[in-house]
Amino acid sequence: MSNGADLHTHTVFSDGMFTPETNVRMALEAGLAAIAITDHDTVAGIPDALEAGRKLGIVVVPGVELSTSSNGKDIHILGYGYTLDDPVWLGRLEALRNLRNSRNEAILANLERLGIPITADDLAHAAGKSDRRDKSVGRPHIAQALVDKGFVADVREAFDKYLAEGKPAYAAQARLAPDEAIRWIHEAGGKAVIAHPGIYGADNLVLPILDAGADGIEAYHSEHDPEQESRYAQWAAMRGIMATGGSDFHGVKNGEAFHGAIGARKVDAEIAERLIRR
Repeated sequence: MSNGADLHTHTVFSDGMFTPETNVRMALEAGLAAIAITDHDTVAGIPDALEAGRKLGIVVVPGVELSTSSNGKDIHILGYGYTLDDPVWLGRLEALRNLRNSRNEAILANLERLGIPITADDLAHAAGKSDRRDKSVGRPHIAQALVDKGFVADVREAFDKYLAEGKPAYAAQARLAPDEAIRWIHEAGGKAVIAHPGIYGADNLVLPILDAGADGIEAYHSEHDPEQESRYAQWAAMRGIMATGGSDFHGVKNGEAFHGAIGARKVDAEIAERLIRR
C-alpha cells in the first residue's frame, strides 16, 4: 500500500454510481491509504464509508461538496473533518438539499413545457431508487432520466440541449456565497478547501476566497493540467495552507471513469490526517 490519499469522490448518495463501501474497497485495490467521500450537500454516506474503512484498514475522511456562487460563477467548496452529528450543520445541509429539490421541480416543469415529460418516479429511478431524504438529487440525475426515457443519447447531450445554463430547461438555484460556506464548515469543526479551481476559468475569483479563510485549495484534480497543478500548489505554499487533490470519481461508464478513476489524482496521506485532525 502506498501513502496516497484520494480526497474527492462521489457515491450513490449524490451523483456517483457506487456505494460508499465500494468506493472504499476501490481505494484499497488502488493501493491508497486514505479516501474522502465528498457527496454534494449530504453526509449520508459517511457512516457506511467509515465502517468499510475500519474493516478494510483504509482511512476515511468525512467530506462534503457545497455549491456556492461568486459574481455569478459557480464555485464549489469542499468540507472535511466536520462533526458528523452536529445538528446545526445537518440542518444547513438539509436546507441546501431542499433548494436543490425546488430547482429540480422547476427544471421538470420546464421540460414538461417543452413536451418532454419526466416524472418524479423517473427521477427517483435515475437517482438509484432511494427514498432517503438525505440523498442529494440534482441535474445529473435529470440528465440520466432523459437518457433512460430516450430523449437524448447520453448525459452530455442532455446538458448541451436542455440542462446547461442558458439552455431551455435550465433553472437557476439560490447559492451560498463562498465565504458563508467556509464559515458553515468551520462552525461544524471542519476544514474548507476550494474545489477544482482550474475548471472555473476565473482565478480572479478564486484568490479572494483563498484569502477569506479557506484552509486549502484542490491543486491536483483530474481536469487540471500540469501547469495548473503547479500554480495552485504554489498558491497554497505561499499562504501556508494545504494543497489537496483527488480524482473527483463519479463512476464508470463504457469502461471509462468520470472524471477520473479512484487514485488517478492523489496527495500524501499526511494531508488526509491534517484534514481530520482537531
